[in-house]
Parts: sequence; structure tokens; C-alpha cells
Amino acid sequence: MSRKRRSHSHSQEQSWLADQLAKSTFFHGRLHAWGLLEIAQQIEQVRGDQLDWDRLDQLGISRGAWNKVVHSGIKPVLVFAHPEVLQNIARAVSYYRMLAMVSQKSMARIGLLVNDLEGGKLPTSQQAIDIARHLNAIISKLIEADDIIAMRELDLWRGMAAGTQAQGSWQNAKGVEVETLVKEFVRQRAQSIGITNTPAPNRIVLRDGREIIFGDDPDIVISRNEKPLVAIEVKGGIDPAGALERLGAAIKSLQRVKESNHTCVTILLLRQSSVTEGVRRDIKRSHAAVDYWYTIEDFISDEAVQGTLWQQMGF
Repeated sequence: MSRKRRSHSHSQEQSWLADQLAKSTFFHGRLHAWGLLEIAQQIEQVRGDQLDWDRLDQLGISRGAWNKVVHSGIKPVLVFAHPEVLQNIARAVSYYRMLAMVSQKSMARIGLLVNDLEGGKLPTSQQAIDIARHLNAIISKLIEADDIIAMRELDLWRGMAAGTQAQGSWQNAKGVEVETLVKEFVRQRAQSIGITNTPAPNRIVLRDGREIIFGDDPDIVISRNEKPLVAIEVKGGIDPAGALERLGAAIKSLQRVKESNHTCVTILLLRQSSVTEGVRRDIKRSHAAVDYWYTIEDFISDEAVQGTLWQQMGF
């Protein structure tokens, strides 16, 4: 294999690694942001035997599905939505919707708006009844289609729906999440150095008194006594067509920091696929504003590059 081909293959591997890490981090974050574990744990604590299940037909539950669940030793409340549960446990709607493996968008198309309810708002009595009846009808059909039902399978149903929803969110957040991944690397490095305080979700105070601020313009600033010491711009976009525009915005951001402290170290991180010849020329022309630049792929996968960058950041 030629050196050029090996280099191209290595670049592709680095790019895929950056995407995979960003996506995995994003999906893991959705799990907690949506409170899926917490909601399931709250529902598991419900005394289902104290709920009124006498009118299964009014709840949209088929007798066959009910019997199969009961005979399998699974608590019905873990399978079928009850209006009282939906009205008393915030975001419980998401648990049963994912169990039915239907999307928020498909629910909206039939007039059942669940986005706000899955964000924490509790449904009205009629909303709870309508949603429970609809989801239970679907869940009943799914259960009836299986010879044997087990809780593990039900967890997988929810996992499949959560994954589909996360994938949709991911499509709208790819560039942003690569930037988030870089910030996470910096957070982890800060942890290893030593943190004395986290006054806000986007602020970290190190033992030596320096403060790390995670923002948007620039993305990361390390300062002491409000004086910027290091400024980092991260551009995760992969479309070469918009590369020069993204670069221009990043350079302006770093330029402003340089104007407030000319000794501030400025660093630019770009996606490898967006580094065109035009981008290289513009970075070279902007050497007064940009001290160092790297590809995000090299930062994530190359320990030597990462070590150099840590030194430049004073880490």
C-alpha cells in the first residue's frame, strides 16, 4: 500500500473515531437527560395492586395481553399505562411510549401531544386517559404477538425506541456534539489536575486558581483573575462548503481575546474533512490571531498531539 493511501486510510479512521466517540457520548447523555432510568425506577416502586384495573377495555388493554403479563409474573404497571401513574410521575408518558415503540411525532399526528409531558409537565385527566388507552392498545398487540413475554424483552423495546429518538436528535447535533466531546476531554484533564470548585455547570476552578469557562465565543477559556490565558475555538462542522465561513467566525473570536490580552495563547481545532487548501491559507494569514491549530481527529486519537496541546494549555 502506498504511503499516500495509508495516510488517507489513517485519516478516515481518525475521522470515524471522532464521530463514534461523539455519538456514543451524545447517546449516553440522552439516557440521563431524558431521565429514562429514574422514571423506570419510580414506576417500579408503584403499588400497582392499589390501582383500579377493573375496566381493562376502557384502558385499551386486551384480556389476552393482561393474562399473559400476569402469568409471566410481571407487574402490570410495568407494562400497561395507567392514567393515575401518568398524572403522578413526571415524564412517565415517555416510559410507556417507548415501550409501545412509537415516536413523539407519530403521537402528535393523531392529536396526542406528548413533548411537553415528557419534558416534565403532568397531563390532565383526559390527556392521561387518552394516552394510556392508545399506548395500551399497541402494547397489547405486541404482547399478544409473542408466545412468551419477559421483562428483559420489554426493556429492549424501550431501548430500541430510545435509540431511534436519540438518532434523530443526533442528526441535528453532529457538529455541536463533536465540540461537546472536546470539552469533555478538557473536563477530564481538569479532574486529573485537581479541581477545587465548580461554581456553575460551565465553570471549573483549578487548584492553582485558574478558571476554565466553557462557552460559545470562544468555546473554552482558561483565565486567572478574569484575565484570559488560553482561548480555544472548536469547529465541529464537516461540510467543506461552509468551512471558510466557520473559520472566519473562529478567527474573529480568537482575535477579540488577543485584543484583551496579547499574550493569551489561542488554539483552533477543526474537523479534518473541513481543512481545505483555502482554510490552510486563511489560517496562515491569521497567524496574529491563531497561535496553534490542530484537527479534532488528531487531538482525540493522537497522544502526542494531545500531550502537546495540554502543555500549550498549561495542563
